Amino acid sequence: MVIRFEFGAADLAGLRFAHSPMAEMVASLFARRSTSFRYASWRRGVSLDDLPVLRAVVDGPLGYAPDFLTPVPRVPRPALSDELRAIAATDPGTAVEQVLAGWRGHTAPPEMTWFATQPRKALAALSVELRRYFDHALAPLWPRLRTLADTEIAARSRAAAERGPRVMVDGLHPRLAWDGSALLIKYPEKSGEWPSVGDLTLLPTAFAGDHVFAMRDALWYAPRGHGAVWGHEPPRTDPLAALIGPTRARVLALLARPQSTGEVAAAMRLAPATASHHLTTLRDAGLVAPTRDGRRLLYHRTALGDQLGAAAPQ
Repeated sequence: MVIRFEFGAADLAGLRFAHSPMAEMVASLFARRSTSFRYASWRRGVSLDDLPVLRAVVDGPLGYAPDFLTPVPRVPRPALSDELRAIAATDPGTAVEQVLAGWRGHTAPPEMTWFATQPRKALAALSVELRRYFDHALAPLWPRLRTLADTEIAARSRAAAERGPRVMVDGLHPRLAWDGSALLIKYPEKSGEWPSVGDLTLLPTAFAGDHVFAMRDALWYAPRGHGAVWGHEPPRTDPLAALIGPTRARVLALLARPQSTGEVAAAMRLAPATASHHLTTLRDAGLVAPTRDGRRLLYHRTALGDQLGAAAPQ
């Protein structure tokens, strides 16, 4: 199943990146419901039991999250407070239509009746509960989430400057492809044709994980090395160490953020020559690649390295 999103070569000029707290939050709410989400201990520690309005809005039987929860950022690094103000100011009619859509054909809880009759008060209460959810579920991870997105944006922008804007979409995510005239988005149960709406915002969102979330003017995808956000959790198994060796598996895990040979050597307490040997081996295997940053040569994981790095010891 594929959604074809009209996107020609001329549209590359309008591409921009941003990192949105609300995109991370809504993606995390989807991850919280997914039994396949890899980092189960985070999921077990998150509950909406004391957030009744938020629970009613996002836990409907149709698995739907209203579009107004994820306003497309106007700046590269929006603050959560600004996004919450935009949500609280949503047109009441739009808010009611979108929240009730998640319960269409089912018996809705009392919070939905409140939304339908007093949407402004319900939006204000929802904004308060979103802040509480963020403080509990995302705030401890936020420095890592922001750093990961900043690293992704810098690497993509640098690559575009060196090799042309096409690299902004080429290799962005395994579920995405670009044929020169359209972005092809693989969905498990959706297909269709979307017309171009002009400028497109790319939102690196660690909680997106293996998925791509698409709106008409924004795409959320997991940035390279997103598994490092939950780096304090031990892997369930360690097949990668058996495949490439424990030291190289640790190096691959370390390269969730681009680093130089010297940085790898210092972090791993290796001799520079030994670190260089491991990096060369990983490069020859197609798991890492070098990128020049001024006078520094930084190594980062390739798409294949990201896939294997999710199983690397942290």
